[in-house]
Amino acid sequence: MASPATMLPLPAREDYRDNSMWVDEQMWGHRLWDPQSPWLLFLEFLNVAEAGHRNGELFQNGNHPLLFKPYKRLHLRNILFNNEVLTQIAERHPDSNSAWNAWLDWMSVNAKGIVPRDFSYLKGRFHSFQQFVSLVGILRGSAVESEANKRWSSRFVFPFGPNAVYEDLDITAAGKVSRQYIYFGRTGELMYLMLCRSKRCHELAARFSSMLSGQNQWNKLLALFQPSGGEDQETRTGSFLPYSAHPVFDLLADDWLHVLSLELPGFDALPHLVTLGAFHVMLYQLRISSALLSKPLHFICEVVAPKKTLVRELSAFNYQENSLLSQKAVEAYLAGIIASDRWQQAKSQASAFAACKAILEEQVRWPNDPEDYEGCSEPDALAAELRRAAIARHKQHVASVHRQYGRDVGLVSKRGTNRLRYAPTDALLKTLVLANVSRRIEYKEFLDLLFTRYGFVMGEREAEQVLSHEDFEKKAFQTNSHRLEQRLSSLGMLRRLSDACAYVQNPLARGQS
Repeated sequence: MASPATMLPLPAREDYRDNSMWVDEQMWGHRLWDPQSPWLLFLEFLNVAEAGHRNGELFQNGNHPLLFKPYKRLHLRNILFNNEVLTQIAERHPDSNSAWNAWLDWMSVNAKGIVPRDFSYLKGRFHSFQQFVSLVGILRGSAVESEANKRWSSRFVFPFGPNAVYEDLDITAAGKVSRQYIYFGRTGELMYLMLCRSKRCHELAARFSSMLSGQNQWNKLLALFQPSGGEDQETRTGSFLPYSAHPVFDLLADDWLHVLSLELPGFDALPHLVTLGAFHVMLYQLRISSALLSKPLHFICEVVAPKKTLVRELSAFNYQENSLLSQKAVEAYLAGIIASDRWQQAKSQASAFAACKAILEEQVRWPNDPEDYEGCSEPDALAAELRRAAIARHKQHVASVHRQYGRDVGLVSKRGTNRLRYAPTDALLKTLVLANVSRRIEYKEFLDLLFTRYGFVMGEREAEQVLSHEDFEKKAFQTNSHRLEQRLSSLGMLRRLSDACAYVQNPLARGQS
């Protein structure tokens, strides 16, 4: 874990009355949320970044409570995703004026979350109703994760710019609007804070300022669908990241800046930022856990083979070990409280139970409502009950971040077997090359770079450093390394100049030699 000097004090308890305890939050922050896909994580991050850019404090507001006002953009969302009769009206009314009138009448009754339900501003912004319908269809087609079965208020247009950025909402049939935490679970807010506290936050601000300025045709098109003037915004707060600094924060910033420095055309950099963001959140959780347990972290990666191999077996076992790291870290954290001198002294007092309960109320904010607590009445039983409650709560979401994010970014897979293990996809390999290779580097140097930065074990040199003598088999990892070499070559990211000389290259890097 980060040194005590980098840890921040806990926020006020009254701000988190809904939390039954404060264990996962002390270790990783409020909060890690496994249902959040990489794209939704990135979109939530963009909401905070856009608000920071609007206020002139982009990536500079990470050392105090995070406050931001995201957009709702309810007119745009009703038009794109709560508007099933649009094409029907266009077909029934070939005359543009009558089509506009029919559609505006329908929206005045069926639009949700808007008062008044007035969309008349649109009529003068398009040449015809048919043009309007056509552009709506194009923008609908750009929706992020459009195949997911989400309610209309949780669907998101591609982030072309600030006009496409808005928060997740729950909108009832009666039109009541409230913040929703199913798809935006605060992990994107944590990622924003991580980057604020990185050493290169000022460089990131320069890069994202350009991105969030919205000087592109798609962002300008989206402005046509929204009324002039501002909208009512609510202040969002409550996220908490417990470290003022951490190596993973800097690693994420480095990787993002490297991809952005490639100056890829259009929005081609965004999928790589999305993948790297979710990957580093997963890496953050595992590195905090491994540091608390004083256990080195690594990922034995199989380059998928046509049949079962030793590397596959070792990778599956390694995956299972890493999957248990966060739970073991929770157990170790709680065991440290119980083993502390303070706890032992409290146990020796005449009012031992009350003294021990007071320690837990202070350190982990449990029981949540101590005055009405009706559980056990012995310190040891109290500690055991806390452990059961903390592990059960941890398993609900935080324990699944490694599996879920790992699968979503293309690191964890069941391909070719029925067991999960580390088997990077071509898309992930390409992203790693783009984030790490600015000049042509020797292949073994690339393997060492992935091991040093992320803990990836693919070749024999790296495997020998992490495996016991009994588990290590040089030939198996040499074969695994050879398959990776072939994969990179097929992606156009490796060239072999001779039998003894292979180089990894970034075909999108400028001035590579």
